[in-house]
Order: sequence, then C-alpha cells, then structure tokens
Amino acid sequence: SLDYCVVKIPRWDLAKFNRVSTKIGSSMKSVGEVMAIGRNFEEAFQKALRMVDENVNGFDPYLKKVSENELREPTDKRMFVLAAALRHDYSVGKLYELTKIDRWFLGKFKNIIDYYQTLESINSGSITHDILKTAKQIGFSDKQIAVAIKSTELAVRKLREEFKITPFVKQIDTVAAEWPASTNYLYLTYNGSTHDLDFPKDLTMVLGSGVYRIGSSVEFDWCAVGCLRELKKQAKKTIMVNYNPETVSTDYDMCDRLYFEEISFEVVMDIYNIEQPYGVILC
Repeated sequence: SLDYCVVKIPRWDLAKFNRVSTKIGSSMKSVGEVMAIGRNFEEAFQKALRMVDENVNGFDPYLKKVSENELREPTDKRMFVLAAALRHDYSVGKLYELTKIDRWFLGKFKNIIDYYQTLESINSGSITHDILKTAKQIGFSDKQIAVAIKSTELAVRKLREEFKITPFVKQIDTVAAEWPASTNYLYLTYNGSTHDLDFPKDLTMVLGSGVYRIGSSVEFDWCAVGCLRELKKQAKKTIMVNYNPETVSTDYDMCDRLYFEEISFEVVMDIYNIEQPYGVILC
C-alpha cells in the first residue's frame, strides 16, 4: 500500500538581505524546496529540516527563543520557535490558539520534543538498543542524538552498527500494491524489516547539489546530469542521491537508482555500505 509519508519544505534565503521582512505570507519569497520521504511524519519532517539547512540537526528546540508574536505571525524560522515553545511546556491546545496549525501536526511535533528530552536525560554510556532504535524511527540523525546525549556523531554511529540498527531501502509504490512496484525511486527508513530490492554492487554513485539557493541553482544540477549521461554512454549503471524535486537529476529516467535522501555523511555512508558501489562522484 501507499505506506510512505512525503514532506516538502521551502527554503528561504532571507538572511542574505538587509532590512528584509522575515514574515511569510502569500507573496513568493522562497528560492527552492526540498522533499523528504519516510514511513511516518516525524521521520520525514526531521529529514526535510536537515535538507533545507545543513547546519540544522532536525527539529531543534535550542535554535530560537520562544516568541508568541512569531507563533502568531509566521516567519521563515517559526518551526524552531514552535520547538522552543514545546520545550517550555506549551500545551498543544495553547499552541493551536496561537498558530492555528492543525492539532494533528502539533501532536507529532510534541512527540519529537518529548523524545528529545528523553534522550537528554540519558548519558552516552547507558543508551540501550530500544532507545536508539526509537530515536532513529522518529527521524533523529546520529549527530542530533550525539548532541542530546553529549557524545559524538561517530560514537553514535559505531554504537548503532554494534546494535545492528541500520536503515532499510524502500521503493516508492505508485500502484497501491495492486502490482509489484517497479520504480527506481528509493528512500531509506528505520521503520522497516526488509529491503525492497537486491544490490548488484556494480553501480556508480553520484551526489547531487541539493536545494536551490541564491548563488547555487540549476547550473550545478546540470553538472550532475552531464555526469549521469556520460556514465550511461559508457554503459555504467548509476545511483543518484538528491532531494530536490525541481531538478532534472531527480527525474526517474536519468539514472538506474534514485535515492531521495539527505546528502550528509551519515546517509551517504549508509547508502554506500548497502550498495557497495564502484565509487562516488561529487558534482
């Protein structure tokens, strides 16, 4: 069945301008967008936040201070004000009154912050298999977990591998399970028990340029597409890793396998370990 959740978030580059209003409304201010896929909302949402800004670890309650004005009038950073408010024990009802965001979403945001606080109460030496697995299932990155338990990203990764907590590769199913899914659209999730396909280990991995920004746009995607086409001419099978739905490199017919995933150390290494490609090309 269609058992995946997709979250799209726009990217605003308002910090690059002086005297610009950070309030968002009906006028177009975003310069790009990202698309994240997961098995539940929390997983996809936290992935998307990291995709929009590589300096963000996820739904972080420490990035912004609580401001009821910012909760009432949306700004480009309202998500993080919301995270801070949840950390300061604002109830779902109170936040609904301020933001008018549907309670279903507010409940999901609260799940993330509640678990963040659970992680903060644990020291790095006493984290268990179940705690780590649940954190991964609701979209926490290794780096995000490391910050919460006062450890390092590599230490969390090593522990995760010892516990055998690794992501599963899933296909986008466009036919609602009526026929076997045959698309090459793939994503990683910790909410699974098996991979959806086999790994021949004869592919070349190409990393895309990610979200469009001011000063970095479609010309960088052209480099990735040029690379994929050249590899195709040489009869080499390709893996594309990108998360920008506006690009040509994320078209289904551009490569043999398309991972709609974050471009971060953790995720690229996870895909590399699963696929065992010939090599990795950075475009």
